Amino acid sequence: MLVNFLIAVLVGATPLLLAATGELVTEKAGVLNLGVEGMMLAGAIAAFSVAHGTGWTSLGCVSAALAGVALSLVFAVLTLTLQANQTATGLALTIFGRGLSALLGAGYVGIAAPVLPKLHVWGLSDIPLIGPVIFGHDALVYLALAALAGVAWGIRRTQLGLVLRAVGDSHDAAHALGYDVVAIRYGAVMFGGAMAGLAGAYMSLAYTPLWAEDLTAGRGWVAVALVTFSAWRPLWLLLGAWFFGALMYLSLFVQGMGVAVPSALLSALPYIGTIVVLVLISRDSRLIRLNRPAMLGRPFLA
Repeated sequence: MLVNFLIAVLVGATPLLLAATGELVTEKAGVLNLGVEGMMLAGAIAAFSVAHGTGWTSLGCVSAALAGVALSLVFAVLTLTLQANQTATGLALTIFGRGLSALLGAGYVGIAAPVLPKLHVWGLSDIPLIGPVIFGHDALVYLALAALAGVAWGIRRTQLGLVLRAVGDSHDAAHALGYDVVAIRYGAVMFGGAMAGLAGAYMSLAYTPLWAEDLTAGRGWVAVALVTFSAWRPLWLLLGAWFFGALMYLSLFVQGMGVAVPSALLSALPYIGTIVVLVLISRDSRLIRLNRPAMLGRPFLA
C-alpha cells in the first residue's frame, strides 16, 4: 500500500509541477497568465489526437508543447504587444482553450490512445519499494522534477535568471540597462505555454489515457494558485503539488472503500485541501511582498 501511495503522489503531482513551473517563470518575468487551464486542454487534445493517429506518444508530447506555445503566443500578442488587460485575456484564453478542445475532441470520446511507456532501469526498477517508486515512471514525471530543479537553480544562479527577475521586479530599470523587456517576456510566456501543453499531454497520455471533455478538471487553476501561495518559491511549489497528489490518492481510496460520503465532495477534497493549506502557508504577508515580482500584471510601455 505504501508503494502505491508514493507512486500515486508522484503521478498526481506531475501535471501540476509541469504547469506551475511554466507559470512560475512567466510570473517571474512580470506577466500574469491565467490561461493555464486553456493551454493544458489544448495540449491534451493535441497530444491525444497526434498519438492516436501516429501511434507515437513522443510526437504527441511535442505536439502538446507546440499547441501550448501557440495559445501562449495569442496571449502574448494581445497583452505584451497590444497592451490588453492580462487578467481578462488569461480568462478568455481559458474559455477559448476549453471550447477548442471540446470541439476538436468530440470525435475521440471513448477512444483509447497510446500510453506513455514506463521507463525500466535494469537492476534498479526491480528493487523492492525503492525501484517502483523512483525508477518506474514515464519520462514526463522525471521531466517535471528536472524542470522545476533547473528553473529553481537558473533563477537564482544564472545571468538569465537575474535578467528575468530584473524584468519582473523593475521593467523600466531593465530597459534602461539595455534589455529587451518585451522579448524576454515573450520567451517566458512561451516557456509557460510549452510546459502547460506538456501538462495536458500527461493528463491525456498517462494519467487518464481516454479523452473526455474538461479532462484537466481545474488543475490549471490549482497550478496558478500553487505559484502564488508558494510565494514564488520552487520548494514550496513542489511540496504543494505533492500534497495535492496525496489528497487525490486518499480521496480515490476512500471512494473505493465505499464510505458513505458524496462522491462529488470526495472529488473536490484535493482541490479544497490544497488551497486551504497553501493559504495557511502564505499568511506571512511580508514574505509575499518580498518574493512577489513587483511588476506582476503591469504592462510595459517603452
